[in-house]
Amino acid sequence: MTTHQIITHRISAAFSLIRQSLNGVEQDYTTGSIRKAVILLAIPMMLEMCMESVFAVVDIYFVSHLGKHATSIVGLTESVITIVYSLAIGISMAATAMVARRVGEKNSKAASKAGMQAIFLSLAITLAISIPGFIYSAEILRLMGAEETAIETGIGYTRIIMGGSLVIMLLFLINGIFRGAGDAMMAMKSLWIANICNILLCPLLIRGLGPIPAFGIEGAAIATTIGRGIGVCYQLYHLFNGKRLIQFTIKHLAPDWSVIRSIIDIAWPATLQFLIGSGSWIVLASLVVTTGHSDASAGYQIAIRLIMFFLLPAWGMSNAAATLVGQNLGALSPQRAEESVIKTAKYNAIFMGLVSVILLVFASFFISFFTKEAAVSYYAVLAVRIVSAGYIFYGIGMVMANAFNGAGDTRTPTIINLFGFWFFQIPLAWLLSKTFDMGPVGVFIAIPVAETAISIAAYILFKRGKWKLKKV
Repeated sequence: MTTHQIITHRISAAFSLIRQSLNGVEQDYTTGSIRKAVILLAIPMMLEMCMESVFAVVDIYFVSHLGKHATSIVGLTESVITIVYSLAIGISMAATAMVARRVGEKNSKAASKAGMQAIFLSLAITLAISIPGFIYSAEILRLMGAEETAIETGIGYTRIIMGGSLVIMLLFLINGIFRGAGDAMMAMKSLWIANICNILLCPLLIRGLGPIPAFGIEGAAIATTIGRGIGVCYQLYHLFNGKRLIQFTIKHLAPDWSVIRSIIDIAWPATLQFLIGSGSWIVLASLVVTTGHSDASAGYQIAIRLIMFFLLPAWGMSNAAATLVGQNLGALSPQRAEESVIKTAKYNAIFMGLVSVILLVFASFFISFFTKEAAVSYYAVLAVRIVSAGYIFYGIGMVMANAFNGAGDTRTPTIINLFGFWFFQIPLAWLLSKTFDMGPVGVFIAIPVAETAISIAAYILFKRGKWKLKKV
């Protein structure tokens, strides 16, 4: 076979694998090529998270044109709503671990039951969060350090987002159920539908058109909530129509407290894991706004959206590790589970390395789409370049954390996050920004330094292998 024929054959095989990953055909990820299993799961999961990235960028793009106060409020609200994201991701991690383990054991009925019980749990928790969040929106923004002018401008946005927390919770959770089953294509489709609706509605409701009034910043919140709500309806339809591996039926609607307790046992440290992380981001956002005021806050929030735009696809690839670990442990193949994680980490590190170079070189170009204010742009570009310097380590750390979570060992990454964020990152950010008078720049520097340390710790603990013994 000639060199040209070899290249042609490899290109053809690559496109064939991509088509297979996007067809959504049921696969057995506990046998066969590990490389193929990683790619089949990673492609739709990365595309899923690409759309979640677009979600964040679309909102900030249109809102940024309403002024720095509107931009600051959206960013501060997102910092607070990450508590809901943390709860949703924590419960979805538990659902992914339990569903994946049952699927690996070839017990689809038990997998479906676990998914439904996770939804019951999420409904109760969301009501407890969204109601007080809606009522005390102004007080929350003041606590975050928002200026009174900014609060007057954007209080409606915060109330709508907090009141619509349920759709955030369900969208994340149900996609976690699909991912645990290895049905990554369905998770991708639901998020794409939600985001396309948001992209269409966002400019329409912010600016208005014909009989539709211009809602301003509140229009962004309405569009986001409606878009996610449509995505949830699509998910529920496929869970109940009986055509997927996970099939909800009438008998699943009754709570099973033994299963719910098992989910809680995995979910509470997973939720705490992400609350620890998101809570640290709230503190960092507060440090930025108090040391640099609205210009630095607006620039930082724009930068974080852009950074997350590239981080989320990498998080999508790391989700493949969670599914592969759960299913292979269920199939009693711990060595295959470990090999799957190492291979996924390698691919993620390569991807994040390329992204890091792109952001370091083109930061100014990307930021120019979001703001024309020189002071805001200055801080945004600075934040992007400093934070993206640690991207390779972020990529590896994400995979390691999701490997623990996929095994149901949610406590280990929780402990790592507690020490990494609260006992290292926040004190370092405070020291650099205030004691050494570096202001927002000190906060920016603390982020990649801490994330690198967290990734190294996670890798060392992963190689010790105690996660292989976790029973779910």
